[in-house]
Amino acid sequence: MSKNEPIVKPDHILMPPLHIKLGLMKQFVKALRQDSEAFQYLKSFFPKLSEAKIKAGIFIGPQIKKIMASEQFLRLLSTHEKQAWLSLKAVIHGFLGNRKAENYTELITDMLHNFKVMGCRMSLKVHMLHAHLDKFKDNLGAYSEEQGERFHQDVMNFEKRYQGQYNENMMGDYIWGLIRKSPNLHRRNTKSVHF
Repeated sequence: MSKNEPIVKPDHILMPPLHIKLGLMKQFVKALRQDSEAFQYLKSFFPKLSEAKIKAGIFIGPQIKKIMASEQFLRLLSTHEKQAWLSLKAVIHGFLGNRKAENYTELITDMLHNFKVMGCRMSLKVHMLHAHLDKFKDNLGAYSEEQGERFHQDVMNFEKRYQGQYNENMMGDYIWGLIRKSPNLHRRNTKSVHF
C-alpha cells in the first residue's frame, strides 16, 4: 500500500449524522457555565438523568429533540450561548436531517464560529464538520444509524484515551487501529513450507 493510497474508498464512507449531532450537543452543554440558569434548567428538565451525565453533555436523540422544542431553555441562554444554540439547531435541521439546505456550508461555518466564541472544544466530531464537510452524503437521514454505531464507539474510546482533546495523533491512531483490525490490509500472502 502506498503512503497516499486511501484505506477505504471515499464513496464507502458514511458519516453518522446522529452521532455527529450527539457530539455537537455534548460540546455545547459542556461549554455552558454550570452555575448558569440554563444549566440548572437542564438539570430540572431531565430529573432522571444523573448530574454527571448532564455535566458531560450525554444526551440521546429524543432528549435533544425535547430540549430543542423548549422555548424556556432558549430564554435562559446568554447572548453567545443563544447564538451557538440557534446555529446548532439550524445545522441539525439544515444538514444532519433528511436533506441538506442550499446554504448548509454557511450554516456549519456559522455554528463553528459560534461554538468557538462560546468556548466549545474541538472534539473529533466537531472536527469532522470543520475539515471533512465534503465527505458527507447528500441525504444523511436515509442511512441507518446502525452504520454509525461502530464509529461512535470507536471515537468514544479514542476521546477517552485523549481525554476529550483532539490532536493530530488521535486520527492517526484511529486509522492504524482500523488497519490492524482489517484482515485484508494487514496479512501477507506467504506459502507454508513443510519439511
